[in-house]
Amino acid sequence: MNIIETSHLSYDYIRHDEEGNVEGTTRAVSDVTLSVKPGQFIAILGHNGSGKSTLAKHINALLLPSEGTVFVDGMDTREEGHLWDVRQTAGMVFQNPDNQIIGQVVEEDVGFGPENMGVPTKEIWERVEESLKAVGMYAYRKYSPNKLSGGQKQRVSIAGVLAMHPKCIVLDEPTAMLDPNGRKEVIRAARALNEVEGVTILLITHYMEEVIHADTVLVMDEGRVVMQGTPREVFSRVEQLRQLRLDVPQVTLLAYELQKSGLPLPDGILTADELTAELTALREKQERKAKKEKACH
Repeated sequence: MNIIETSHLSYDYIRHDEEGNVEGTTRAVSDVTLSVKPGQFIAILGHNGSGKSTLAKHINALLLPSEGTVFVDGMDTREEGHLWDVRQTAGMVFQNPDNQIIGQVVEEDVGFGPENMGVPTKEIWERVEESLKAVGMYAYRKYSPNKLSGGQKQRVSIAGVLAMHPKCIVLDEPTAMLDPNGRKEVIRAARALNEVEGVTILLITHYMEEVIHADTVLVMDEGRVVMQGTPREVFSRVEQLRQLRLDVPQVTLLAYELQKSGLPLPDGILTADELTAELTALREKQERKAKKEKACH
């Protein structure tokens, strides 16, 4: 069974005038059908206003569909009786960690969710320990969150969600307010949770480098999914991404420009190591060809 299933999901924001009267609606998500299997790492890309964050909020039942359906682990998010089970199954991490951290000490903050769920005290501390270790923050368990960097705070936010034992974590632009090091820390933690713990990850972002290890990439524009595939398939379509006002990873762009200048490189190169290997192979091929020609003469 799919852990997340949306069918023809659409959502309209209602616009009000200054007096509070309804003056119209704005469609933020339009006819999105999506299936996510347990243990997958799905990345959702799009520029601001593309509908990706609105889609994310449906998976945690923070928003309910105007049309269509959303099922989380077989539960219809529109059924009120499922609300807490849905939110326990699909945890949510937002852009600003300061909005999610409420404890005075890191370990207290991480234990807040399980405590609210009525988890026995002994098990709460076990969960706090395992969650902080999973995101590499166990050494900071006695710290005040105010003493942490942005990346460290965001990892604490992820640990707080993880302590509730969700099957899926939705990361809604979790690195938007972080510096490059903080971004790397958070993405590394998300990948470890996916690969080691088997947690399903949905990463909403506009940083291209963050999605190269995803199983599937979805690209959204004007509320619709306009492109879908592996990172290699999606980033092979450089011109189409540019038309959608999106970049590609720097290495992919460099390989694309070299390809345009005549070098026979494959489409969708994703990492510096990959590009180095391809260029080395090309050079060796040219050297062998030159030797062969020299031997013939």
